[in-house]
Amino acid sequence: MTTHSIFPQSGILGDAFACECGAVLAGRMTAELHAAENGLCSVCLGSAQEEVVPELTQACTACAATGRRKEQITWQLAYAEAEQLITSAVVRGVVAGFEGPFHLSEIADAVRAGLGLPAGRLPVGPRVRDLLLELQAVGEITMLSAPDEMIGNDMVLYRDPQWQRARTLGL
Repeated sequence: MTTHSIFPQSGILGDAFACECGAVLAGRMTAELHAAENGLCSVCLGSAQEEVVPELTQACTACAATGRRKEQITWQLAYAEAEQLITSAVVRGVVAGFEGPFHLSEIADAVRAGLGLPAGRLPVGPRVRDLLLELQAVGEITMLSAPDEMIGNDMVLYRDPQWQRARTLGL
């Protein structure tokens, strides 16, 4: 059985990768395809670690840190199902029930309970986070949290951010 472990290859080729099976892969897309063809996660290339920014890695969220393609596909399908169930209208309705500030975790828990979803069934937190960020972008809610951590010069990390509904001025 051939072992496949893909890693960046520095040298003249620029953005190149190599695999333990002997394949030299020119470019990220070629490496992702090779990973997928061999049952590895196409995000972390089978390493179970994804590089968030240069020199900062974390457990791969696409494959639940397994490095395997099956788990990546399962997560993507679960997220697609969450997109169908958890809509902007659902999150708006939950947010409307909060008078004061609220945390991401509170909204995610309320959505999960409101839809009767068991814990771990769907990626509720990531879907709710994405929708809250959309509501923030259009001005319906305002983030109150300061970042929990600065990563480099231009990236911040929020663990459980807090928002509140935007106040409209009665003019």
